[in-house]
Amino acid sequence: MWESVALPVWLLVLILAFAAVTFASHFLFPSVRWFFRKRFERAVAQLNTQLARPIEPFKLMRRSDNINRLLYSPQVMEAVVTFAREEGVREDVAFERARRYAREIVPGFSTATYFGFSIKVARWLSRALYSVSIPVPHLPVDSIDPNATVVFVMNHRSNMDYVLVTWLVAEDTPLSYAVGEWARFWPLRSLIRAMGAYFIRRRYLNTLYRGVLARYVQMARDEGVTQAIFPEGGLSRDGTVGDPKLGLLSYLVEGFDPDGARDVVFLPVGLNYDRVFEDRNLVALQGERRIRRTWAKVLWAILPELWPILTGRQRFGQAAVRFGEPVSLKARLSEGADVAALGAGLTEQLRSIVPILPVPVTAEALLEAGEMMEISALEAAFESTRADFCCPAELEALTVQDGLKVLRRRGLVELRGNSVYVPHAARDVLRYYANSLPERPL
Repeated sequence: MWESVALPVWLLVLILAFAAVTFASHFLFPSVRWFFRKRFERAVAQLNTQLARPIEPFKLMRRSDNINRLLYSPQVMEAVVTFAREEGVREDVAFERARRYAREIVPGFSTATYFGFSIKVARWLSRALYSVSIPVPHLPVDSIDPNATVVFVMNHRSNMDYVLVTWLVAEDTPLSYAVGEWARFWPLRSLIRAMGAYFIRRRYLNTLYRGVLARYVQMARDEGVTQAIFPEGGLSRDGTVGDPKLGLLSYLVEGFDPDGARDVVFLPVGLNYDRVFEDRNLVALQGERRIRRTWAKVLWAILPELWPILTGRQRFGQAAVRFGEPVSLKARLSEGADVAALGAGLTEQLRSIVPILPVPVTAEALLEAGEMMEISALEAAFESTRADFCCPAELEALTVQDGLKVLRRRGLVELRGNSVYVPHAARDVLRYYANSLPERPL
């Protein structure tokens, strides 16, 4: 029994390796995980004391747990049975497809990624491109019930919308966006999931996908997750605030308990820019159903601007945000409003709060004048437009020269003596910016 046993060296190494792995997995790793978990919980608790709306426990759960919670909810199981019946497939096959949808939709929020990386990048990029006009008060959180779920409802002018609003509300709350399938490539999809965003595939129109997506949105709503949606469903191609698409809005309203303890408050957010990267592409794509992006086109648009951005020598003019009046879902339902009426009301408010900036005002004046316009007449038109709006704080310190500077850099206008010349090829792009002006107050 106590005799020596001869073993090959490779077998001894293999036994020791298995022993080391067993020791680590049963004793070392749990202790290390517990140590870092406690440090993480303390860091989140400290961060929550600095946020107006703290991080919800739902966002901090493990992604696998949220996927299982979503999959085994009664609503998703019912959608699985319905889909299996409609498509003539076994229920286990339908369930596996639902699992694939859930894995694609559910994010995996990382506090370190969001607050340690994303916010810093968003702040740097926003300031590198624009002079940002930040509204005062910064965010009307005092008038919103602390227990309510806040949903930011924004007009969609540019992909910079994600970056700009994420930075501006970073001191108040983390946001969860609905992101299109354009961002589903490695490594961007992992970064977006870590920021708490969830993906939407618009080409999946079957009942099963809609059921899984709707249930996730409702779970986030019921758990108080602050969300941000674009009711237009995509980028504005003509500069105006488009009619609402009611998909996500209907998911938020569906199953909502008006007598429950938690309300849903929609906060309209108007965005505008003196320049957006996508303007020429959006104008060219008017009339087409989908925007076809290729990486060659994206790189071709970004590369010429990269060096000026890195050196801080070029700005895209002004960018501004304006918050509207919060809209309580409980109050609207008690008034008898349905999803269509809710969407129309939010869109109408969005159209009235879009910020006024120099380039849109200058573009409108130039289009009304024709090909040539004297600078003195342009300045008078600029002042006249300023007077049309109530409390145009965004324009108080700005002049027509701010608008001309951006337009000349783009090659959209030319100075000829004391006049401004508008090339015919530039008129569609100028119309795109002029359309972003809000409706004139009565």
